[in-house]
Amino acid sequence: MKRLVITLGVVIALAGCEGGEQQELKAELASLTKDLRGKVDPLPVVKPYEPVPYTAYDLADPFGPAKIQLVAAKAPGSGGGLAPDLNRPKEPLEAYPLETLRMVGTLARGRQTYGLVKSDAGLYRVRVGNYLGQNFGLITKITDSEIALRELVQDSGGDWSERESTLLLQEADLKEAKK
Repeated sequence: MKRLVITLGVVIALAGCEGGEQQELKAELASLTKDLRGKVDPLPVVKPYEPVPYTAYDLADPFGPAKIQLVAAKAPGSGGGLAPDLNRPKEPLEAYPLETLRMVGTLARGRQTYGLVKSDAGLYRVRVGNYLGQNFGLITKITDSEIALRELVQDSGGDWSERESTLLLQEADLKEAKK
C-alpha cells in the first residue's frame, strides 16, 4: 500500500510540472505546421547498364609508333627548322639584355666597319657576324647610326621565329664625349 501511495504521488507531481507555457508552445507549433504535408520525391529511375561493343579494331592505333612519329614531327620547338645553335660558344655581350646595351659609335678599318657597344662592364668592338643580347641576336649590318640584328625568339608554343631589332646610336653619349 505504501508503494501505491508513493507511485500516486509521483504521478501527481509529474502532472503538475506540465506548465502553461509548454501548452502555448505546442499550440503555436501545431498552428504553424497544420498546412505542411511531408512529401518525399520518389527515387530516380536507374537506367539499366548497356554495354557498348568496341568496333574500332580495324582503325589506326592512336598509340602505335606511326602516330607517335607523326606527333613528334609536329611537336613544339620544331619551328620549321629555325633553332639557335646551342653548341657554339657564347660571346660576352650575349650575357646582357639588348635594352641595357648602347651603341656609342663606329670604327672603320679598311673596308670593315666596327660598332662600339657599351655595357655596364665596359666598351666592346663588334662586327657583322657577332652576337648581341639574350635572344641570340646576330649582327647583320652596321651603319654610322645603328646596328641591325636578327634575333631568334621562342613563342608560347615552343616554336622559334626571327625578328629584326636595331641598336641605335645614343646621341647623349656623343654629347658627353665631346665635353
